[in-house]
Amino acid sequence: MGGEYDVAIVGSSLAGCTAAILLGRRGLRVALLEANRNPAAYKRMCTHYIQSCALPTLQRLGLDSELEAAGAIRNHGNAWSRFGWVEEPEPTNRPSHGYNLRREILDPLMRRTAAKAPGVDLMLGAKLRELTRGPDGRVDGVVADRVGRLSCRLVVGADGRFSKVARLAGLPGRESRNDRFAYFASFVNVTIPHGQSVQLWLLEPDAAYAFGNDAGVTVLTAVPDKSRLPEFDDDKEAALVRMFEGLPDAPDLTDAERVSDVVGTRDYPSVTRLRITAPGVALVGDAALVLDPVWGAGCGWALQTAEWLSDSVAKPLVTGTDREIDRAARRYQRHHRMRLWPHQFFAIEFSQRPRLNPLQRLLFAGAARDPWVADRFFAYGTRNRSPFVMLSPRMLARAARARRAVR
Repeated sequence: MGGEYDVAIVGSSLAGCTAAILLGRRGLRVALLEANRNPAAYKRMCTHYIQSCALPTLQRLGLDSELEAAGAIRNHGNAWSRFGWVEEPEPTNRPSHGYNLRREILDPLMRRTAAKAPGVDLMLGAKLRELTRGPDGRVDGVVADRVGRLSCRLVVGADGRFSKVARLAGLPGRESRNDRFAYFASFVNVTIPHGQSVQLWLLEPDAAYAFGNDAGVTVLTAVPDKSRLPEFDDDKEAALVRMFEGLPDAPDLTDAERVSDVVGTRDYPSVTRLRITAPGVALVGDAALVLDPVWGAGCGWALQTAEWLSDSVAKPLVTGTDREIDRAARRYQRHHRMRLWPHQFFAIEFSQRPRLNPLQRLLFAGAARDPWVADRFFAYGTRNRSPFVMLSPRMLARAARARRAVR
C-alpha cells in the first residue's frame, strides 16, 4: 500500500485520535495506525475517568457535547481520609467538570471522529513493525502490517505504556515501583454515598474509588496494598465487594449486580522517560509518562499531551524544515516536563508510602474543614494546578488553622 504523509500516529486511542484530529484540521496529511482490526476496540485496563483538566481540550475538539449525547456523566468528587470527607466546592477559576464514560463507548467515538477529520486516514490492523530512517539517521517513516512503508516527517508514539515507538526510537523509561495493585469491575444498582459521581477513600495503605458512569453503571475500583494480593488471587470479585462493604459511608451494594469482568493488574509501576522526543519522533499519553492509577490522570493527560504536541509542531510541519519540526517537538518536551513531572514526583512518593506523610495529613485535615483549602486541594487533585500550590504559605497557614480549630 505505502504512501506519503506529514505525520504517522501509532495508536488510535485517546491521545492518538486527539493528535490526528488537531493536526488534520491544520491541513496536514495524517496516517492514524491502529494495530487492532476492530474499529470498536477499546482499552480495558481503565476506569474511564476524564479529569476536568481536559475539559478545554474536549471543548476544542467539539467532543464535549458528543460525550454527553453518548451518556457521559459530568464528574465531581469527594475524598475520604481519616480526617473525614473533603467535599469538592463549586469550582472557581478552573474547568467546572470532567466526564465519566465507559471506554467501550468513548474509544470508538474518538476513532470515528478522527476518521472523519480532514486529511486523516485511519488504518486498522496496521501493527507497527519498524521505524525507518534517512541517511542522516532521522526517523522518516514507519513499516506496519497491511499498509507497508509509510514515509512521514514526524512519527507520533501514542501506543501506550509499553510503547514500541519509544523502544525503537531509543527513548527508555525509568520504572518506579508501586506498592499497591488494582482491580475494578462495573456494577449496576449501586447507590453512591453523598450523591457524587466520583468518591475516593484513602484508607492507609489501601485506596478505593467509586465512579458513577453512563447507563446507570458504577465502576468500583480497589487499589490495595500488595500484602492483600493473596486475598484477591483467591476470589477477585468477593475481595473487591468485601473491601467496599467495609468502607466508611460505604456504597449500598444490597442489590448490586456485576456487569463486567473483574479487570486489573498485580503490578503497575510508574514510568518516567527522561526524553520523549528524538529526531523525527515524539511521544504522547501513556507512551510518554505513566502515573500511579490511584490518581486517575491518564485519560486527561492523554488528551492534553496530544494537544500540546499538536500545537507545537503544526506550523513547522506545514511550512518548516525537519530541524524546525524537531526543535518544536523539544519545546513540547520541555512543556510536558514542567507541567507533569511535579505531579509525577508526588504520585511516586505516595505509591511507595503506606501512610499519608505529615504534609498530606495537614492538607487533608485542613481541606476537610475549610472550603477555601478544599477548593485548592481539588484544583491540584484534578490536575488543573501545580502541586506547588499546596505548598504556598497561605495554603499551609489556612490548613493548619482549620486543623487546630477542631482539636
